[in-house]
Amino acid sequence: MPVADKVAGFIAKSSWIRKMFEEGEKLRNEFGADKVYDFTLGNPDVEPPRAFQDEFLKLAQAPVPGMHRYMNNAGYIETRNAVARMLSSASDLPVQGSQVVMTCGAGGALNVVLKTILNQGDEVIILTPFFVEYRFYIDNHGGVPVEVWTDRETFQLDLPAISRAITAKTRAIIICSPNNPTGVIYPAESLAGLGEVVAAKEKELGRQICVISDEPYARISYDGKNVPNIFRYVTNSVIVTSHSKDLALPGERIGYLAANPRMKDVDRFMEGAVFSNRVLGFVNAPALMQRLVAGLQHVSVDINAYQEKRDILYGALTGMGFRMVKPDGAFYFFPKSPLADDIEFVTVAQKHRILLVPGAGFGAPGFFRIAYCVDKGMIERSLPAWQELAREVGLAG
Repeated sequence: MPVADKVAGFIAKSSWIRKMFEEGEKLRNEFGADKVYDFTLGNPDVEPPRAFQDEFLKLAQAPVPGMHRYMNNAGYIETRNAVARMLSSASDLPVQGSQVVMTCGAGGALNVVLKTILNQGDEVIILTPFFVEYRFYIDNHGGVPVEVWTDRETFQLDLPAISRAITAKTRAIIICSPNNPTGVIYPAESLAGLGEVVAAKEKELGRQICVISDEPYARISYDGKNVPNIFRYVTNSVIVTSHSKDLALPGERIGYLAANPRMKDVDRFMEGAVFSNRVLGFVNAPALMQRLVAGLQHVSVDINAYQEKRDILYGALTGMGFRMVKPDGAFYFFPKSPLADDIEFVTVAQKHRILLVPGAGFGAPGFFRIAYCVDKGMIERSLPAWQELAREVGLAG
């Protein structure tokens, strides 16, 4: 069957995450699952919270008539209202259910937003290192990705660099906090600074610029750190998120987009978003999951379990000589590669049956990503292999 030239090219450059996961399958078949240490995929190893299980059971035992039928393309109004109430509390702004669209995960939400706002050739700034699918999502809707590095030591926002990158073609900026792949949280002062940069550029260029905040990890933060709400700091902003991580439901594809109630022409944007949700083929978010998450907007998985894994691995790896920013949220490390070529380093790690993702997969050669949303026992079993790897690449081990 023929494949478009563009798709063929994208496949050749597509996700290192999936490539390494597939390599893991080969190693597991050869050596056994307990002797392979797979840190590639951000696939939560924890089960959904008990509150989710209880709601699921309740709905199964007392089904609502018509609960599997179509609904408004934006989703059930009771679910949208529940999301709006949570966001109103977080932002101190009057978010309405009419400013929320339930979506097929954060990826679906981001595609809906981009289809809604992009004209052919519009530029979208993405902050390096970034989730690799951003490039493809932008291309889906005729946009052009513009990569701007964060601070290479802290991975925090480089506001002057963002300001320089904004042109008369800029339509949006995508941020992710807590960040995949670095785990950093952008503090309130940085988001306020971003809001000032965007507002100044909008005035200078006479062009509305949307800051899209990708937030699937917003409830996964450590050490009492706060994840600021973007609506407080950027007027023309949209949140896209999912319950894949906070409720451990990645396979259920349930998320939402929400527009800042202060956004210019917010009603028109919402009209476009509902239309885009339909014509992209999503039609509506999964009906059953919408009903289940409506009452779980303040529920999350056990964050302490992730923090314990972070602390075990961070202490061990930094003790071996690996250099990295200690993450404040999400469940990833993004260390510097001990070898100049991060792909070579990841290949060496495979010899020790440690599976990692090179930084090149996130637009950031010279680094690599570790996903620690894995079994704690696997982390502990992997430490001798990490020591051998560290010694092989010239670290203390």
